[in-house]
Amino acid sequence: MSKGEPHNNNYKKMGERRRANASRGDKKVANGEKPHVGQWGRAWEVDYFSLAAVLFLLAFAPLIVYYFVMSCDQYQCALTAPVLDLYWGKAQLSDIWDKTPALTWGAAKIYIVWVSFQVFLYMLVPDILHKFVPGYEGGVQEGARTPAGLINKYQVNGLQAWTITHLLWFANAYHFHWFSPTIIIDNWVPLLWCANLLGYSVATFALLKAYFFPTNAHDCKFTGNFFYDYMMGIEFNPRIGKWFDFKLFFNGRPGIVAWTLINLSYAAKQQELYGQVTNSMILVNVLQAIYVVDFFWNESWYLKTIDICHDHFGWYLGWGDCVWLPYLYTLQGLYLVYNPVELSTATAVGVLLLGLIGYYIFRMTNHQKDLFRRTNGNCKIWGKKPKSIECSYTSADGKRHYSKLMISGFWGVARHLNYTGDLMGSLAYCLACGFDHLLPYFYFTYMTILLVHRCIRDEHRCSSKYGKDWKLYTDAVPYRLLPGLF
Repeated sequence: MSKGEPHNNNYKKMGERRRANASRGDKKVANGEKPHVGQWGRAWEVDYFSLAAVLFLLAFAPLIVYYFVMSCDQYQCALTAPVLDLYWGKAQLSDIWDKTPALTWGAAKIYIVWVSFQVFLYMLVPDILHKFVPGYEGGVQEGARTPAGLINKYQVNGLQAWTITHLLWFANAYHFHWFSPTIIIDNWVPLLWCANLLGYSVATFALLKAYFFPTNAHDCKFTGNFFYDYMMGIEFNPRIGKWFDFKLFFNGRPGIVAWTLINLSYAAKQQELYGQVTNSMILVNVLQAIYVVDFFWNESWYLKTIDICHDHFGWYLGWGDCVWLPYLYTLQGLYLVYNPVELSTATAVGVLLLGLIGYYIFRMTNHQKDLFRRTNGNCKIWGKKPKSIECSYTSADGKRHYSKLMISGFWGVARHLNYTGDLMGSLAYCLACGFDHLLPYFYFTYMTILLVHRCIRDEHRCSSKYGKDWKLYTDAVPYRLLPGLF
């Protein structure tokens, strides 16, 4: 017997006890059947394929991020160049590592100030924009019902935090000159080590918190497998105090607020190096800024999405939001710093139109769903009263709830047409970079895999949640992303 087995068995026993405690509150429903506990959210049990995927991501996701950043820093963003150098003996791993900038106190200070400032804006600056900006829903908002039957309240002030942050950024760039606008890219690799430290620290804290002081024990899921629990999370909505919600903060801040600042830093670096900002860099900045601002404008709507409604908080979200998102979602701008591309007018217009049309489909699809939910179907979609399928589900507290699945508008064309629009926008970001290198297209490839997987994952949950009602829905809307194809 190996040294690790007794510890693993103890961990499994702890998980079994936790699962038993979490399910003690089950009650009989009206028809005498016991409700299925935790019928949405992540799995209670772990199959071998899921465990293999978790181990793969834990082992290689950090290396993938490092490889992409290193390829740009040392090889002008040529993805195959490091591998070829190693293969032909032109370089050794130690050579590449020696050229990699180390963690610096300067970068650590920048990162600590950045995260602390975002915590300050999140916790101590209540939203006022919703009081005078028409159509914007900020302030205290309710989330969706959790598997345990709870409805959490959130302080929605992301748009305000983004606005304050960017006003200060531009004030510095054009007036105060406290720091260089290129400060982010100038410290890009040292900041990577800082982001990793925060990501791993948050994920580890979330795991320990779930065992020793969970926010709500009935919204915890323990599989008994350490690696799966660490990555996918145990707690559904871990919080510190009443308002610091881990999922809402780390999903939006600091990563997504930083997204547009990172792109601005790339543009400033391009200006510094070449004396101009190319139209491709402007396109990437504009199209991705539209997406970011849309996210914060609709932050209250985001409370009803899969990230908040289904995912538990673990390494997948904690490390992913701190490292994967800011470093890999901004690859197009980073690429254009090392490989400036000036597009023809026709090409630039085509890329812009693709991005805007994709955004329109993405936003209008989500708007239709939100309008349908807010009005309980008493509205008009494409000039008509929307059709829907009535469905029901049982939460972990044994209560029966009722809902409707819309089959009109964009939701009658495909079950996830919002993802189709998202992918069109993702492709536009990549096309702005031309076709000389593979690196910019990683984002589109990754988003395709992510959203197709999310389709399947979401539909598996919905099938478990709604049962035969979900079958009626899929019969009415047979395609997921592309009508007639998929």
